Amino acid sequence: MHLSQISRPDGSVAVVSREGTEAYEVRGAESVYQLALDCAASGVDMATRIARLGLGPAVDLEDAYETGRLLAPIHHPDPAHLHLTGTGLTHLGSAATRDAMHQNANAQEEEKLTDSMKMFRMGLEDGKPANEGPGVQPEWFYKGNGANVVAPGASLLSPVFAEDGGEEPEIAGIYVIDANGVPRRVGFALANEFSDHVMERRNYLYLAHSKLRPASFGPEIRIGALPADVRGASRIRRGGATIFDKPFLSGEANMSHSIANLEHHHFKYDLFRQPGDVHVHMFGTATLSFADGVRTEPGDEFEIEAEGFGLPLRNRLTIDGSMVRTGRVSVHAL
Repeated sequence: MHLSQISRPDGSVAVVSREGTEAYEVRGAESVYQLALDCAASGVDMATRIARLGLGPAVDLEDAYETGRLLAPIHHPDPAHLHLTGTGLTHLGSAATRDAMHQNANAQEEEKLTDSMKMFRMGLEDGKPANEGPGVQPEWFYKGNGANVVAPGASLLSPVFAEDGGEEPEIAGIYVIDANGVPRRVGFALANEFSDHVMERRNYLYLAHSKLRPASFGPEIRIGALPADVRGASRIRRGGATIFDKPFLSGEANMSHSIANLEHHHFKYDLFRQPGDVHVHMFGTATLSFADGVRTEPGDEFEIEAEGFGLPLRNRLTIDGSMVRTGRVSVHAL
């Protein structure tokens, strides 16, 4: 089962359930967020809840996508209560990509390994603990709140002061926190963890700055467990031509951490178990066009797809000109 959200002609939101190629509105569902909270409160799983509500009119998701009516597959009525976060160096090929950005020319000995490679090795050794206890914690970063969520098909705005605007094809876990402070996983979705890789390469301590960018996820949430072996493709199109097309892998068979370990180290903080909050937590990637020498340009279209995750995720790169590069933000005293 896949869940998505579209905007009706009157501006209201419709929750859409899809099995196979057939998609229908879910009767009486005002949002995926509320549907998830209702499931958590009643102890009923999503499929059962939707079956009880029943299905309404058929929906042409492709047309909704083309006409700009496809929304992010979950939102919070107060964007400040949706958290965009992620982990890095979690995939078996991710260390080589990151290390190439940060390594010293003669870094061969153990003591000269980059922090990226050390972190990756820690994950290999204890990212999938055999017992019930937690394993080693991963790299973690913050991307913003719901104000940074970009709908599928909409533009990813790169600030004018950015040095790069590059894609990161990932799988994201989608969560709500129930009334008792327990994280409840809604499902998994494709995600573009859009970042500034030139800034990050300049100095690894700029990683936090490089991640404060918009992100897009969806268009659909896959309900159920994440497959162990996820195989997808990441593409960039420019002026009608495909300038980058490379497979990306995810799922635990291709990761140095288990999903359970990544979830534990995110939700172990009380801050991230506040009732009613939404979390979109991205699990990392090993595929970057930046690592292959691609430099993105305004108007480039990113496309991320993977079998079993529904419609591909597409967004265009646009420069946000609301702040001039040479300008300075002024803070005014009260």
